[in-house]
Amino acid sequence: MTPPAAKDDCLFCRIVKGEVPADVVHAGETTIAFRDINPQAPTHVLVIPSSHYANIAELAQWEPGAVTELFATAAEVAESEGLGDQYRLVFNTGAEAGQAVFHTHMHVLGGRPLNWPPG
Repeated sequence: MTPPAAKDDCLFCRIVKGEVPADVVHAGETTIAFRDINPQAPTHVLVIPSSHYANIAELAQWEPGAVTELFATAAEVAESEGLGDQYRLVFNTGAEAGQAVFHTHMHVLGGRPLNWPPG
């Protein structure tokens, strides 16, 4: 079995390629972070790997080091956004869990109290 490749119809792959505009807050070699267009908190940034994987489980299987990079990027974003150590990281995996774009992405949420359970 071979790892998935970038998809021409994937919104996030198109953002990585620069074909679709995004409010980018961080761009690294293996990750990119940009503001969510439908924010659920005052700070709501998506952190994605540059490579295409449908969800975090696929990414962990094929590029485990990229998972570490996602978390490192999230910490940098939280710091640069002034969240300090007060933020939530979320992965939605599958449509029933709320995943709408099937390219691995981590939500960085903060800037207000976040209740539990989330909903």
